[in-house]
Amino acid sequence: MRYTLRPPVLARGPDRSFWLQDAGAAPVTTSLAGDQAADVAIVGGGYTGLWTALRLKEQDPGLKIVLLEADCCGAGASGRNGGQVHSWFAEIDLVAAVVGETEAFSLCRATADAIEELEALQASGAIDMNLRLDGWLWTASARAQEGAWRKALEMVEAKGEARFSRLDAGEIARRTGSRASYMGIAEMRAGTVQPAKLAAGLRRLALARHVIIHEKTPVTAIEPGAVATLHTPQGRLRAGRVVLAANAWLASIPELLRYIYVVESQIVATQPVPDLLQRLGWTGGESICDAQAHVLYYQRTPEGRVIFGRGSGKIAYGDRIGPSFNRGREKGADNRRELDRVYPELRTVKIEHDWSGPIDCTADHLPIFGHLTGQPNIFFGIGFNGTGIAQTPVAGRILASLVLGRDDQWSRSGLVGLEKRKTLPPEPIRYLGARLVRKAIRLRNDAEIENRQVNPIVRYISELKPGR
Repeated sequence: MRYTLRPPVLARGPDRSFWLQDAGAAPVTTSLAGDQAADVAIVGGGYTGLWTALRLKEQDPGLKIVLLEADCCGAGASGRNGGQVHSWFAEIDLVAAVVGETEAFSLCRATADAIEELEALQASGAIDMNLRLDGWLWTASARAQEGAWRKALEMVEAKGEARFSRLDAGEIARRTGSRASYMGIAEMRAGTVQPAKLAAGLRRLALARHVIIHEKTPVTAIEPGAVATLHTPQGRLRAGRVVLAANAWLASIPELLRYIYVVESQIVATQPVPDLLQRLGWTGGESICDAQAHVLYYQRTPEGRVIFGRGSGKIAYGDRIGPSFNRGREKGADNRRELDRVYPELRTVKIEHDWSGPIDCTADHLPIFGHLTGQPNIFFGIGFNGTGIAQTPVAGRILASLVLGRDDQWSRSGLVGLEKRKTLPPEPIRYLGARLVRKAIRLRNDAEIENRQVNPIVRYISELKPGR
């Protein structure tokens, strides 16, 4: 038996995210060459792979861990996302539906603890990630979006958890400089980060703790066995345990593709306009999301750029993640339209960067961990659904416990195991259905944003989407 992986199409030059360009290129480690061996091999040098390596070193410093990354660490989703840092408390109703209420609160608290861990890393000087814990705002800008947070808020407040505060139109305008949204909630211990700098910092920590990292080393195939063999263009790596942490690119494995679908998220960055944002009153480091189905997410960087993202991109057919998933052909036009709606004062401000990235999504919007069927030493973590900065430190704990064979709260998590999770239709039904639903969601969003009545057929089709 052999697992064949599709090498990712790498983003180059202007197709790379603003974050990666802003962070600058670190010296790339050497590619793997020849035959090597390790106790643990990790495929993927983003947040999941790096946090897993760090958690393993915390528990067993003597392990020989070799991490293989197709590009440079953080070049995938970890260096392309919106830089929003918030816990799982806003999704606690979804978490509870999968793992039960008791563990849901435990996992949500663990993500809140991860935010504190990030702050400690920055305060100590270990990682300069531009972390600003000025809050995460979940808002409504149309009647249909009102109360999207109700279930989560009621669950949290019923337990006496002081995680959120309610927002009115004045408070939102004061904190964001926009009057598009008029009600919502805020998670206080949350905010924004420069995601590529966070990835680079985790990479430095891993190297300092003697994790061996080979960049520019795509894994093309894996031969399972008591000692698995990972094939790369110039060498082979043998390891007793393997961790697959390559996010959307794990769609190449048929068993995992049954549980994930890959969508594109598009992001733009404006030119720096700190004086204009100051006049609007937008001075903080809050992260903001609105509650439409094609969610908007945005922040103001310390130097005064607006980062504005939208999860409304294309759907991948199976595991075919091509160059357009690095940068859309429309060059951020959809984001520009929404940016002008939310901030009409920025209509003349230039978009200096636009980029895209593939997101691995599950039907219930939560990640899945476990081992491949019949392969007890090949582990995986997939399906972060575009929310990973505070979640992957927890993922690292789950994967480390699985790798080490521990029997603890992490290895027993309800997020472990494919058998309990929803499967998706096969291709081409999945792709064609997703295209239809995506179009319906777009039409519904456009109507609801203007508080217009939605066509009943459009509404019905839009509600066929997985999850919430």
